[in-house]
Amino acid sequence: MKREIIYTPLSSLRHPKKLLREMWQDLLASRELAWRLMVRDINSQYRQSLLGITWAFLPPIVMATGFTLANQANVIQVGKTDIPYPAYVTFSTVLWQTFVEALSAPLQAVTLARPILAKVNFPREALIIAKLGETLFNFAIKILLIIALFVWFQIPVTWTVILAPVAIIHLILLGTLIGALLAPLGLLYQDISRGLTLITGFWLFLTPVIYPVPKTGIFGTLVNFNPVTPLLVTARELATTGNLSQSTAFWIVSIITFIGLILTWIVFRLAMPFVVERVG
Repeated sequence: MKREIIYTPLSSLRHPKKLLREMWQDLLASRELAWRLMVRDINSQYRQSLLGITWAFLPPIVMATGFTLANQANVIQVGKTDIPYPAYVTFSTVLWQTFVEALSAPLQAVTLARPILAKVNFPREALIIAKLGETLFNFAIKILLIIALFVWFQIPVTWTVILAPVAIIHLILLGTLIGALLAPLGLLYQDISRGLTLITGFWLFLTPVIYPVPKTGIFGTLVNFNPVTPLLVTARELATTGNLSQSTAFWIVSIITFIGLILTWIVFRLAMPFVVERVG
């Protein structure tokens, strides 16, 4: 049975129940397309690269090596960490890069699909889901690096490590939330993608990736108000010590993320037709 679609000038917000029902139907309908897009993008990502899958490991290793040498030379003072510093910064960098991938993915998805958005009618949710799956796949590869770190530095593992994926998924969802919110604007203005690169570079230094969470001072306040901080720190602590220092903040940010995802989904769905009309 074919599904009939009727376009009207009236806003979908006038009928919220119908809007939510259509959103759910399109989400289910987008599964197969999202899978095919994800497989295509993953194959393209690693097939058209000389080093292939090695690129999943190189950035955190290079970054960790640089900051470890700087720390040993007293160029930077990072303080005491719960695990050996090279493992600390490498693991944290993997988490940060996963967040940045999730943040950039929606904008990349709509930008790559720009030529067909105005020509082919398909659930736009498929673009976001495909990139979300690609981010999870890339992180799954990086787990090999994390395991190697734990073995090399003989880091003890507690039972809480089985809960670490929950915090990591929350971190990815936060990135997806922000990215999906910016995606329609990014399709209209290239300044968004350029500004995102600049902002994430500065954002890194407000996130406890290369240093422990500061407790005092203005800088400590900024780091603790950073929404990425409790998610990244909790993921790291669950995988290592098991002692959670920001559990309350973690759940506050997580709840805001879940609510924000639903609202952002609605905004994304309502905005995309107008954006596609402008860029088409």
